[in-house]
Amino acid sequence: MANGNTLDQIRKNITGYIGQKVTLKADKGRKKVMVKQGVLENTYPSIFVVKIDGEFDAERRICYSYSDVLTSTVELTFNPQKETIEAN
Repeated sequence: MANGNTLDQIRKNITGYIGQKVTLKADKGRKKVMVKQGVLENTYPSIFVVKIDGEFDAERRICYSYSDVLTSTVELTFNPQKETIEAN
């Protein structure tokens, strides 16, 4: 069973990658999976923000909670090292 320390560890791991390119894979339900590339913009106590470069030169920001990473709803892969953040 997960506890608060696990979420803190995930937050600390993600915080180390602020400003780096990331591939975001999110489960949207009913066999729908969204895969986008962007930059990890910022982290906050409960959420993190990824800035996505969209179509037609539009920028979009997507927020997810650390519990989404813990439950494998969201998977982050950082491009330079191809390192994936997952719950242990």
